[in-house]
Amino acid sequence: MRITLSIIKADVGSIGGHVTPSREMLDRIAEMVGAVKGSLVLDFYLGSTGDDISILFTHREGVNSERIHKLGFDAFMAATKVAKDQGLYGAGQDLLKDAFAGNVRGMGPAVAEMEIDERPGEPFVMFMADKTDPGAYNLPLYLSFADPMHCPGLMLSPSLSRGFRFTIMDQNYTKGDRLIELHSPQDQYDLAALLRDNQRFSIESVHTHDGQIAAAVSTTRLHNIAGKYTGKDDPVALVRAQGNFPATGEILSPYSIGHFVAGCMRGSHVMPLMPVKRNSPISYFDGPPVVSALGFCVREGKLSGPVDLFDHPFWDHIRDNVARKSVEMRQQGFSGAAMLPYDELEYGGIVEKMKVLDTRFKVREDK
Repeated sequence: MRITLSIIKADVGSIGGHVTPSREMLDRIAEMVGAVKGSLVLDFYLGSTGDDISILFTHREGVNSERIHKLGFDAFMAATKVAKDQGLYGAGQDLLKDAFAGNVRGMGPAVAEMEIDERPGEPFVMFMADKTDPGAYNLPLYLSFADPMHCPGLMLSPSLSRGFRFTIMDQNYTKGDRLIELHSPQDQYDLAALLRDNQRFSIESVHTHDGQIAAAVSTTRLHNIAGKYTGKDDPVALVRAQGNFPATGEILSPYSIGHFVAGCMRGSHVMPLMPVKRNSPISYFDGPPVVSALGFCVREGKLSGPVDLFDHPFWDHIRDNVARKSVEMRQQGFSGAAMLPYDELEYGGIVEKMKVLDTRFKVREDK
């Protein structure tokens, strides 16, 4: 059976600042999407990570479906009304427009989708991140699909050893989707050269050697849509597991690193990515940047699960390490690598300040 998996995610209001959405917001979305379950939508899952709400749909409409995207947009508009009625912070902040225009891409919400032919057993992982940007998935996906240190299946499985094709987007290009395709292992070093720059280049998708989609990531940057920096995008991703794809454990392995990513307080800092349990709120320093991982299986569009893949004693140890790294980085304050460069700062005040200071510089005359 051919089905589509679609995640549509947005921050449309939060309790106590950038913390978590309200139960009433989630209930309103569930009510709207539940009303079309079994018709337009085969099944759905609704959850949150930090202050972002994610809706996972299964359906037969294909990617970029106007009907599915409108359902997601309308649901977030309804949740925005609830947030406003409750006096929540940032109500509707990710909705850059108030009228649907055929597709939520370019309207603020993040979207990750894949159309697949269901296998007899079809496991996949849904990732939801907050307080970071799409490049946060670059290193984990590289390690899961191209590095046998984390994915021994690249050595042990004949199908995986044929490698994968990575589609990478240049996020600084604003006139359209500027893409490049690189193959592992033959383009391994070129792949690494691009993916080291998380703020400019981001993995959009990964495919097997024979063209099956393996992973999809939301990659559109809000400041390139709005014409100004409005957020770190808080990306979502779908990754298929087992068989011709890395095992679930190989997909999760790179998140043990707690690698440093952009985001956190005011979207302007560098902090380690913490794997968290589902529906976790935001806390320390408006962070740290967090990611949750939910495991599903799907059969004829019906979801089984989720299982919370980071709800295990092992990940408690990782969270302790990430917390330690977070505190150590924060001890550096605003200096050097602890903050993003000027062209990546989310809040424009310091950029305006630099323009004023620039006029006060003088060139010393040689005597």
